[in-house]
Amino acid sequence: MDQAATSLVVTADDFGLSPEVNKAVEIAHRDGILSAASLMVAEPWCADAVARARRLPNLAVGLHLTLVEGRAVLPRAAIPDLIGPDGRLRTDLARYGAEIFFRPRVKRQVAAEIRAQFEAFARTGLALDHVNAHKHYHLHPTIAGLVLQIGREFGMTALRVPVEPAAVLSVVEPVARGLEARVAGPYATLLRRRARRAGFAAADQVFGLAWSGAMTPTRVAGLLRHLPPGRTEIYTHPAVAGGFDGAASGYRYAEELAALVAPEVIEAAAAIPRGGCAAWS
Repeated sequence: MDQAATSLVVTADDFGLSPEVNKAVEIAHRDGILSAASLMVAEPWCADAVARARRLPNLAVGLHLTLVEGRAVLPRAAIPDLIGPDGRLRTDLARYGAEIFFRPRVKRQVAAEIRAQFEAFARTGLALDHVNAHKHYHLHPTIAGLVLQIGREFGMTALRVPVEPAAVLSVVEPVARGLEARVAGPYATLLRRRARRAGFAAADQVFGLAWSGAMTPTRVAGLLRHLPPGRTEIYTHPAVAGGFDGAASGYRYAEELAALVAPEVIEAAAAIPRGGCAAWS
C-alpha cells in the first residue's frame, strides 16, 4: 500500500438516532479510529449528538440525509406523500422511488424535506464535512440531482458514493455480495462521475455496504491492511448496545464499536492519514 497516496475517513452513521449510538461515537473517536460521524437531524437524540460533537473538535460531522425509514423535519401536512401510516418516512422504497421519479408533486415534497434537513444541520453551527443518505437513497437519480443542487447552497463539498471494490473484499474474506450491493454499484459509479463533474469530492472507494451492520474487528483490520491507494471511506454503525428505537434488525452494533477500538485495528490504521471528507475538496 502506498501510504503517501492514501487517505482515510472512518465514519459512523446514524449519529443522533439514540443515546446508544451517540455514546459509541464518542468512545470510538476518543479511544479508536473513528474520524467522522453523519448526523440524523430529525431524530430525538440529535441535540445530544451535537453537544458531544462540540466536545470533540477533531470529529468531522456531516449530514446523514434521511428520506426513508426515519423521522422527517417537516410536518406531515407539508410532505404527506413521504410519510407512512406510522407517522415516519416511508419504507416501501421501490414504489416510493418510482413516485419520486414520475410524480412532480412527490419530487417537490422531497426537495422541501432535503432543504429542511440542510437548514436543520446549519442551525447546529457545526461545519458541514460531508453528506450521505440513509439507505443510500441519494443514489436515486432524482434525489441525487436535488442533493447536488441544494447541497451547494449550504456549502456541501463532499458526497458519499458507495463504490465498493469487490476484489478488495475478497482478499479480506470471501463474500457473496447481496442485492443491495449489486444494485448500488452501477448507480454509485454514475453518481461519482456526476458529483465530481459538479465539483464535489467523492472517495475513490467506500467500504461498508457488503458487510453493513457486520463490520467486525477482523474485517476492518483486513480492509486497513489492504487499502488501495487513493481516498477511502470506511463507514460503520457503532452503538454500545442494540435494541433501541430505530435499530436495524440483525445489525451487530456493539461488535462494530469493538471493531473501531480494537488494538489490531488501531495498529493497522496507525500509519494511514485520517480525517474528514472536507480535506478532499
